[in-house]
Amino acid sequence: MNQPRWKKRPEGSNWGDFGPDDQLGRVNLIGPEQVLKGVKEVHEGITFCLSLPLDIPGGKVLNPRRSPPKLSPTALGDDQYINFPLAIHNPALQDVISDDQVQLSLQYSTQWDSLAHVGALFDGDADGKPERRYYNGYLADKDVLNLSQEPTHQHSSYAQRLGIENMAVHGMQGRAVLVDLVRAFGIGRTLVGHAELMVALKQLNVVVERGDMLVLRTGFAETLLEMQGSPQPDVLKNTGAVLDGRDQALLDWITESGISAICADNYAVENLDQEIEPDCCSKLPLHHHCLFKLGLPLAELWYLKDLAEWLHSRERNRFLLTAPPLRLPGAIGSPVTPVASV
Repeated sequence: MNQPRWKKRPEGSNWGDFGPDDQLGRVNLIGPEQVLKGVKEVHEGITFCLSLPLDIPGGKVLNPRRSPPKLSPTALGDDQYINFPLAIHNPALQDVISDDQVQLSLQYSTQWDSLAHVGALFDGDADGKPERRYYNGYLADKDVLNLSQEPTHQHSSYAQRLGIENMAVHGMQGRAVLVDLVRAFGIGRTLVGHAELMVALKQLNVVVERGDMLVLRTGFAETLLEMQGSPQPDVLKNTGAVLDGRDQALLDWITESGISAICADNYAVENLDQEIEPDCCSKLPLHHHCLFKLGLPLAELWYLKDLAEWLHSRERNRFLLTAPPLRLPGAIGSPVTPVASV
């Protein structure tokens, strides 16, 4: 009989609630009922693409670790397969072939975070020694692997558990609810805690129910898009609402609301500009609460302006969201082209 991975779970977490080997967390709440609820929101058959072009933001200003996509042709020997005439090898053939490949950071632009994206040092064994763990107690180096020192392996890193493919196979489709924070607070930087979110929900007549995917428009992505691949950090720092991950009331609401995911058009969903206090235990408290404790995935840098304006013109805020990540085994994040159907 396998030994359990943990003896105690973090306070306020749901580890084990969906089973001892669960890798989906609150995504489990996106099931047939949520798909049908989403389908009921489709009245006109109109669709909206919620992705930025995947070469936006541009450069490495927002995150120096993440590189923009770089396209190149596939090759066979000395042959580069871009406008490649097969007649070079067989004069009888008329085909001209173009075939490409891409190198990119999976969380460069419009993206999903998997549950392997942010973990924490946590004493799940109750032996006084914190381990590096992820949602549901999965362990670094056993479940989320660093293979960079293993030249015989085809990968340098691999999420053997909690990889993005779990979300892809489950199917990220269901009812979503838009909260247009631009309409509530304007496009300037606003720190949104529980009180501010409740004001916005009431003002916008938004009702959030268990299983819904919460979609937040802040105006950040549309401002970024206007910069045409040359992001201006000083401007962006003062653009768009961010969630206050240090507001315990907001974290409690996320837990109690039963939402299945948070999708935002900004960078990181939460506020990254607050100074770390001496007694603080997490640089990314919202990520810690959502990804590590609840298994609630986060999505960033979505493009929501066109959808938001259309919904507002019809006095609506719900829609069918279809947003599967890449089915790339072992990946920790994924680009996504979400589609809203109304």
